[in-house]
Amino acid sequence: MLYFLLALALAALFGPQWWARQVMATHGRREYFSGTGLELARLLLDRCRLIDVSVEATPLPDHYDPASRTVRLNATRCGRRSLTAVVVAAHEVGHAIQHHTAYPPFMARTRLVLTAARLEKAGAAIMMAVPLLAVVTRVPAAGLLMLVAGLATLCVPLVIHLLTLPAEFDASFRRALPMLQAGGYIPLEDLPAARRILRACALTYAANALAGLLNIWRWLRVLRR
Repeated sequence: MLYFLLALALAALFGPQWWARQVMATHGRREYFSGTGLELARLLLDRCRLIDVSVEATPLPDHYDPASRTVRLNATRCGRRSLTAVVVAAHEVGHAIQHHTAYPPFMARTRLVLTAARLEKAGAAIMMAVPLLAVVTRVPAAGLLMLVAGLATLCVPLVIHLLTLPAEFDASFRRALPMLQAGGYIPLEDLPAARRILRACALTYAANALAGLLNIWRWLRVLRR
């Protein structure tokens, strides 16, 4: 039973990422649009009057950087004229629009990301120190306090992932897809495939949220021993 649950957890964690890569690769082979994803991102930003937002090619994964107000698109994928390229570009532009309109989940996530990495490391260190602190001080309450503090900091990445989900779905289905459809940037027959690309990407963030839950569960099991 334990091995079955482990296999199920691994499938839930890595299955969406594998499926997202497959979907994006499938719709990234054929090039039939008049412009690349990078060019479409610039066009959409100009149409939305976001001329202060820049577009850059990057070897890193696609993302929107709110600090520099830059849409960064993977040069290999979004430098092409494929359906994947234009859909991903529209999605990242959706994040730029969220920033411009101060969409609450996006703004809250942005604020948390600034301190998340440091808090997560601090939380792991605190939880490692809990047993030792309880032995040295011989004050169970001190150990309990440190445990609560450690768990709280480990929950920050989980909160970020949970805030990411509504931001991702909003950028995809309330902003990117309507822009592509209303502007006639993709053929009507490609809309189901565009939805599939966006849905596959969103599921990877759901998997990240699950990973955060499993991380907290793992630490709790370690401390119970």
